[in-house]
Amino acid sequence: MIRRRTAVALLASPLLLTGCGGGAEAIGRRTPARRPAPAPGRETPTAPAPRGIPGLGPERSAAIPERCGQAVVVTGRGRNSPLCTVVLYRRTGTGWQAGPVWPAHNALRGWSAHHMSGDLRSPLGVYTLSDAGGLLPDPGSRLPYHRSGGFHSPGTGFKGEQLEGAFDYVVAIDYNRERGTSPLDWTRPLGPGRGGGVWLHVDHGGPTHGCVSVSKAHMKDLLRTLDPGRHPVVVMGYADWLAR
Repeated sequence: MIRRRTAVALLASPLLLTGCGGGAEAIGRRTPARRPAPAPGRETPTAPAPRGIPGLGPERSAAIPERCGQAVVVTGRGRNSPLCTVVLYRRTGTGWQAGPVWPAHNALRGWSAHHMSGDLRSPLGVYTLSDAGGLLPDPGSRLPYHRSGGFHSPGTGFKGEQLEGAFDYVVAIDYNRERGTSPLDWTRPLGPGRGGGVWLHVDHGGPTHGCVSVSKAHMKDLLRTLDPGRHPVVVMGYADWLAR
């Protein structure tokens, strides 16, 4: 009887040791599952940053409202130069897309950060574009168009060139003016001493008093393209200032 119990005990003990020891050993050796490393070339691609407007630094870019979908960029050759270029940009899902580069004129003495009446400088800045008009019939403007005989422009420019036709088509730059009115309106919120009547208009072949001028064909392009629903602006200044 004693021998039989001893045999049972001897047979049972290895099973108990194996069950506990084996179980503990298996748990101790278990390691958490690891995710395989991504194969070379299979990293998740990141979307490229939207394209900005070439030539505009962080200050000028930040001044363009988020809702703005069209920007007329006027780049002067120098602080005291009357020569510039005009490019119409439109905002897309991947950034700003440029139109063609148009030759243009600005004021005789260049640019000013504090434009005053009669200083013969164009005002630096970012301004909305709200109203248009001209001596000729509306060519298909999306902006409100104000036709008037008041846009007649007799006389000669600084180089002796004829000014006739310079205001056939104009887009008012919202510097020191009342938005929603004709470009001919003389309301001056900053006072008359700060100038006004600053327009995009037809080029007459020479410097302006403060406006920006492009060819008649390009003015018609602007009138047909600038869309109030896209909240257009003009960004204007000489190249070094724009780059800040």
